[in-house]
Amino acid sequence: MNSWSSWPAPAKLNLFLQITGRRDDGYHLLQTVFQLLDRGDTVRLRMRDDGRVERRSELAGVAPAQDLVVRAALTLKPYASAGAGADIAVDKRLPLGGGLGGGSSDAATVLVALNRLWDCGLAPEALAQLGLSLGADVPVFVLGRSAWAEGVGEALTPLALPEPWYVVVDPKTPVPTAPLFQVAELTRDARATTIPRFLAGAETSNVFEPVVSARYPAVAAALQWLEPYGRPRLSGSGGCVFVDVEAEAEAVALAAACPREWSAWAARGVNRSPLLAALESFAAGASPSR
Repeated sequence: MNSWSSWPAPAKLNLFLQITGRRDDGYHLLQTVFQLLDRGDTVRLRMRDDGRVERRSELAGVAPAQDLVVRAALTLKPYASAGAGADIAVDKRLPLGGGLGGGSSDAATVLVALNRLWDCGLAPEALAQLGLSLGADVPVFVLGRSAWAEGVGEALTPLALPEPWYVVVDPKTPVPTAPLFQVAELTRDARATTIPRFLAGAETSNVFEPVVSARYPAVAAALQWLEPYGRPRLSGSGGCVFVDVEAEAEAVALAAACPREWSAWAARGVNRSPLLAALESFAAGASPSR
């Protein structure tokens, strides 16, 4: 029996997010900045030679056939040799509906890791294109760089961002994304901005923040709780919120002070995904098993 290998699936934060319009097919046009974190889920993979892809961990309310990690493996499978298969398990740390990209990151890690383990030989750009068919956030995790994003989130420009410590608060309120796009008061016609304006600090708002706060009191309360410590923000469409702080010790102390009905953790912003480091270790002959 083949052994399991473990691969990181980092979280992301949206440092700002706005909607600038809508395509003819109904998809919204966005501008956002993704910053990757050094914390996330762990995807475990075990090779099979019977061509089957099997999920070996549970995801509440999601059937295996609909799970993004299974779909990612099946999307890549036509590029693998006959008989290539895998068992997939995900050790979840990121909350569902938290706006941290957990499901998309898990899928991206499956694509990246199996591309290597199955010896598919696809370039990162080709993998990112496959990932886009699974979700708009998947390509940024495949390419593994913090980035400015436009279009539906797939037009990416890598950014060298500061790498602060963050405190991320989960108010234990999953927020489904699709209904939010139908909310009447959602601003869908923001004026397009630029990378220099963002880097100068002119753009920090998230179009979903007032909409989510009005509908989910726990999210509003978490934002309010963080206000004394900086400029709290919603990530993605929620429900997790975050604030940046100057030092690791400050982040750890603030996370420990989180109200008991929520959870919080400290994480470092990173410009380069830990998944890329895991790939390099594998290429150098080190086992990704942990």
